[in-house]
Amino acid sequence: MAPTELGDYLRARRAQLRPERVGLPSLGPRRVPGLRREEIALLVGVSVDYYVRLEQGRERGPSAQVVDALSSALRLDADGRQHLFRLAGLAPRTRTSAAPDRVDPSLRQLMTAWPDNPAIVYNRACDVLASNAIADALFHDWTHSRNLMHIVFTDPVARQFYTAWHDVARNAVAGFRFGHGEAPDDSRIQQVLNELRSRSPEFTRLWTTHDARGKSMQSKNFHHRDVGPLTLTMQTFDVRSTPGQTLVVYHAAPDSPSSHALTLLGSLAATIRENP
Repeated sequence: MAPTELGDYLRARRAQLRPERVGLPSLGPRRVPGLRREEIALLVGVSVDYYVRLEQGRERGPSAQVVDALSSALRLDADGRQHLFRLAGLAPRTRTSAAPDRVDPSLRQLMTAWPDNPAIVYNRACDVLASNAIADALFHDWTHSRNLMHIVFTDPVARQFYTAWHDVARNAVAGFRFGHGEAPDDSRIQQVLNELRSRSPEFTRLWTTHDARGKSMQSKNFHHRDVGPLTLTMQTFDVRSTPGQTLVVYHAAPDSPSSHALTLLGSLAATIRENP
């Protein structure tokens, strides 16, 4: 029987755990990294044979009790636990072909009212569906792509634009996989996934780690070609009126160099609009 998403995820998570982290003796060098199958089975309270069947795709219907025990044994955070329950068929997964691309006009108006705060709305495939003027200026008017994953992994200047590129790349893939787990039949997600696999070895390597996390508040460091370095905090919100859409708003610490640079970026954007 072919491996399943569930089996692949369990195997990847197991490989990233050290025995001492879960209170087990290390017992010397290991042939492969991470915990052994029998160690996970012991922590979960199931037979080794049953756990092996889960990883190999020969057991596809674990109970909620077993999945909960697996999430504890694998030390999953809340997003990882939710992802695991989805893969096990114990949490809802969106079965529509794609989230609507239309952004509510009132949300667009709200974004326009934030001239000093870059704001974007994107879908599960990371396509930017709406952006305000200062976000357009921050992302160089989307000259490379309006897909955030494409920007991170296929834009030649991405490693200069994102000064902590490796962290951004890792978090981007984790968020993309979380969206994929939520809507596995979304054709646009599959299209972007196939494009990235064919064009970016870095994406392919990170995809095999099976990290899955939703977006949360975090800081990002940018180096903009016009205004220099920027450290911005991003706040992320689900668009409740349109499931599958996410609103991200960036801001800088008050009276900081990044705040002054953001103000300058807004002025440059306004000048360009007035003198196209």
